[in-house]
This record gives sequence, C-alpha cells and structure tokens, in this order.
Amino acid sequence: MENLRGAAWMTLAMLVFAIEDMFIKLLSEALPTWQIIAIIGAGGASVFGLAAKWQGQALFPAAALSAAVLVRNTGELVGSLAFVTAIALIPLSSASAILQATPLVVTLGAALFLGEAVGWRRWTAILVGFAGVLLIIRPGLEGFDIRSLFAVLAVIGLALRDLATRRIPATVSSIQLSFLAFLTLVPAAFGLAWATGAPAVQPQGLHWALIGCTISFGVLAYYAIVTAMRVGEISFVTPFRYSRILFALIIGMAVFGERPDALMLIGAAFVVSSGLFTLWRERKHRSAA
Repeated sequence: MENLRGAAWMTLAMLVFAIEDMFIKLLSEALPTWQIIAIIGAGGASVFGLAAKWQGQALFPAAALSAAVLVRNTGELVGSLAFVTAIALIPLSSASAILQATPLVVTLGAALFLGEAVGWRRWTAILVGFAGVLLIIRPGLEGFDIRSLFAVLAVIGLALRDLATRRIPATVSSIQLSFLAFLTLVPAAFGLAWATGAPAVQPQGLHWALIGCTISFGVLAYYAIVTAMRVGEISFVTPFRYSRILFALIIGMAVFGERPDALMLIGAAFVVSSGLFTLWRERKHRSAA
C-alpha cells in the first residue's frame, strides 16, 4: 500500500511539473527567458528560505561552499537555464521527451566518474536511449532544429546536479539545497540578460497570474516528489517519473496545438523503455548485492 501511495505522489508530481512547464511556455510568449528564470529563482528561494527558517535551519550551512554543493548548483543553473530556454523555443512535448534521458546520463556519469559498476545490459540500454534522443532531434535531417540542443544541454546539467547530490554531506537538508539552487538562478538570470541584451517587460494582469501559478505549481511538485520518495520504495516509485512525458504530450497537443510525428514518438519510446530497463537492472543488481 505504501508503494502505491508513493507511486500516486510521484505521478502527481510529474503532472504538476508538466503543468508548470505549460505556464513557463505561456509566459515565454510575453517575457524574455532571463526574466522568467529570475522570477522562478526569486520565488523558489523565497519559499524554501521561509521553510528553512520555519524549521530552524540555517540558510547558508557550513557546507554551502563545499565542492559538491557548488557543482550541484552549477548543474542546476545550467539545467534550468537550458530547459526554460528549450521550453520557450521548441515544442513542449519534444523538450520533455529529451529530458527523460537524464537518468541514463546519470547512470553513465556514475560509471565514468563515481566508479559504479555498470554491466553490458545497462550500457546497451544507455545506447538505445541515446539513439532515441537522436531520433527526436534528428541531426542532419530536414526536421532538425538546432534549438533542441538546449534540451540536451539541460539533460547534461541536471545529470551533473544529480551526480553531485550523491556527494553532498547529510548535514545539508533538501530544503537548504533547494534554497541555494533557486538563489543561484537569480544572478545567473541577470547575467543572461546582460549577454542577450533583452530588455525586461512589465508583467500585466494575466502575466502575474501565470507567474503565481508557475511558482505555486513548482513548489507543489517539489513537495509531491519528496513525499513520494519518503512514502514508497525508491526502486518502485522512480519509474513513475516517466509519466511526465505522457502529460507533456497531452498538454502540448491540447494547449499548444503540437502534433508529434512518428519519429518523435518512436524516439520517446526508446528513451522511456531504456530508462525503465536501466532502473530494473539497477534494482536487480542491488537485490543481488
């Protein structure tokens, strides 16, 4: 029963993340990318900063400047900047499908940099997943959109974040990590503004509503995913992360009129199936150990 509750919470988290992505894409029609990122960073830092103070936790723990935390924040920064840019520039369904390759890159990074054992079956699954990503972005073919590489960069950044998280001391709480990660986005956003020269836009009534929804849904999704990991077994709950692509496809078609073609759907199937197989092999390996 606990596993089913965890799966329900994880599915809810993925639905809410997909809805948050929808709000971000709607905002991108009126506001520059850097301004959206600055708003998300300030809003998230405010919420998690208040939560940390409520629980009596320091906003800047002693380990805040440790190498692992700095690398994690860098990965979060790159991943967030790239994914928000991808959402703004390419179809939501395509960006979300590419994002599903993140667990595969984490497995690859764990094998290459953390010394974790990865057998030939999981190496094969990683290659199949990467082939799926190539089918989605189709480099060298007529349907190739170079802007889809922002989603690939997001995968690399978020994988770096997840790998660095494994090396962070247990004394740093999830709330503290989230506060620091969101806070990092604010100066990065203004750096992006300087680099692009895009002027700020004064939000209007509807924009403020979208901003409020983006921050609220982001916090709700975070709460749901943390609850999911605490309620059920991680190996059982984690595969339900892939429900995000289903929700993104539905929202993309219903709200933005997207029509994914056969290659994109086949590529997404490759990515999801290889990711699920990798999770299954990891679970089996740990059980055997």
